[in-house]
Amino acid sequence: MNALTRLDRFEDLMPEFFRRISRPLAVAEPGDIRLDVTENDKDYQVRAEIPGAKKEDMRVHVDGNFVSISAEVRKDKEEKSGGRVLVRESYYGRVSRGFSLAHEIDDKAVAAKLEDGVLKLTLPKREGSGARAIPIQ
Repeated sequence: MNALTRLDRFEDLMPEFFRRISRPLAVAEPGDIRLDVTENDKDYQVRAEIPGAKKEDMRVHVDGNFVSISAEVRKDKEEKSGGRVLVRESYYGRVSRGFSLAHEIDDKAVAAKLEDGVLKLTLPKREGSGARAIPIQ
């Protein structure tokens, strides 16, 4: 490791750090889908937070025991002062999340509802699709 001398520029030692802090604002990016999954005897309940997504931009797919959630996410934020735009933060992107469950899902009985920006899924378990012990003869 080299010692810092009076002739060295400090920002040359950590260029990535200084590049990041020299920008006036960091560019915001779409976030991840945050999930809570609970299970009871009959179904799974999924609570998915997808900030910035509208109902018409969300997609849910069920294939056996695999569930995927995707959405187009948009966020626009603008701050004005005296008619001039001082800050504009906006992003657009696609987020997705997939996960496997222990039981196959009855895809014809799945219910999806959007409440206060949170997607709530009810995923009924398909009859006879659970794991079972196989006796050895």
